[in-house]
Amino acid sequence: MLKARILTAIVILPLFLAAIFYLQDIFWSALLLVLTIIGAYEWSKLAQLSVRNTIIFLLLTVLVGGELLFLLRESVQINAYSSNLIGLYILSVVFWIVGAPLYLKQSYTIKNPLIWMLTGWIVLLPTWLALYQLRAISPLLLLGFMATIWISDTAAYFTGRSLGKRKLAPTISPNKTWEGVAGALVAVFLYGLVWDWWVTEESLATKLIPLLIVMTILGIIGDLYESLIKRHAGVKDSGHILPGHGGILDRIDALTSTLPLAILALLIFYSPSL
Repeated sequence: MLKARILTAIVILPLFLAAIFYLQDIFWSALLLVLTIIGAYEWSKLAQLSVRNTIIFLLLTVLVGGELLFLLRESVQINAYSSNLIGLYILSVVFWIVGAPLYLKQSYTIKNPLIWMLTGWIVLLPTWLALYQLRAISPLLLLGFMATIWISDTAAYFTGRSLGKRKLAPTISPNKTWEGVAGALVAVFLYGLVWDWWVTEESLATKLIPLLIVMTILGIIGDLYESLIKRHAGVKDSGHILPGHGGILDRIDALTSTLPLAILALLIFYSPSL
């Protein structure tokens, strides 16, 4: 398993970095739409939708996702900081701050397929739109925000393994500990200090570390949220497209809860000189 994870990472990571920095805009949007469809298919499996509802869900995802990406692409060509879709980002952040924690606390099982579909769109669509708009603003900025989650996950893993005693959510994800959370917060804080020193724009620098800390917390919530959904579905991974890593949803669980917040914070608090 570990060998498969390493080999997959060696192949996928350079390709993904190349896509962020060098892929033409039209192909980047096409790639995001394909990933959205794959994520939607995995979501339909976790939701245990019928074949009919899965087809409907995927078709609507293609139509809605494609239209939103087209609208965003048109608007960011004029202004990368376009707020035309800010409502979707707000909806996503509200969901992750209010809806997801309530779901984790109550741990109830959703039966209505329409609710599953709507939730799937709230989870998936703002994430891919944020990926598109953050790259339009700056590929390095997008990579910096994604690195926040990678650093958080890595620090939580190693801190939890070496010092972890108190379980964070034993019925959802038994391996996660409060010590791991503390390790993640400390690591991201140090990362934020380095990034803060590197940033020259005062309007961004003053809010950067608080934003990264909140992203770390929401990333943990996103991870736990998908873990609970997989537990209810009785599966270990959301899919098998990435050997050793599982599915697309397994790789973006923390990104779904953090990237919409990152772009929303930029649109609200950061006003570049144009």
